[in-house]
Amino acid sequence: MGDGAAVPSRRRSAARPIGYSRLVFLLKVLLPSVAVVLVGLVIVWPEFMSDDSRFRLGAVKVDVRDAETLNMVNPRFVGTDERNRPFIVTADSANQSRADSALVTLAAPKADMTMEDGTWVALTATNGLFDRNQQAVDLGGGVNVFHDSGYEFRSEKARIDMQTGEASGNQPVEGQGPLGQVEAQGFTILDKGARILFTGKAKMVTYPKEGDAKPAAGGAR
Repeated sequence: MGDGAAVPSRRRSAARPIGYSRLVFLLKVLLPSVAVVLVGLVIVWPEFMSDDSRFRLGAVKVDVRDAETLNMVNPRFVGTDERNRPFIVTADSANQSRADSALVTLAAPKADMTMEDGTWVALTATNGLFDRNQQAVDLGGGVNVFHDSGYEFRSEKARIDMQTGEASGNQPVEGQGPLGQVEAQGFTILDKGARILFTGKAKMVTYPKEGDAKPAAGGAR
């Protein structure tokens, strides 16, 4: 009886080295294969990255439920002008009709431009269209321009050049600020807000400064 009971025990002891050897063999085969795949990804991945360092798409949430369109939630487009000064264009959502399309439709876009001294200009609109080929964003549906010095302008359309960081519009514009009110046939924002030019026929009504003498009612005596 003692010898019969010892036989299964010896068989189990002999089976362990065989199973262990198979595991070691599989690891020797699989691990190098995994390493080759990882190295391949490291080599190939840079090929998928854009060489254009002047403009990039920031973090977005992508909705791929519709295979024929690409929908992005809260997209963030970051660009730099010719002096490497950054500016940002965000939106509530973006839609690209086809993967190979250069046009991206934006909902409630907003552009922020900041100069070295901290002065900023912001543009908001109801809708927009980003052209990747021309590196430009066309704003429409009513455009509002805010300057941190207290000025606010309104126009129907505007265009942002993502390569220069400049914005312009050729539609009638009106606005107001600390110095008065202005009306013009168009505008151009230069140097990321350092200069704002009003084009075409322009009209400006200035507010008198505090302490300035005012003519008496009925004229001077």
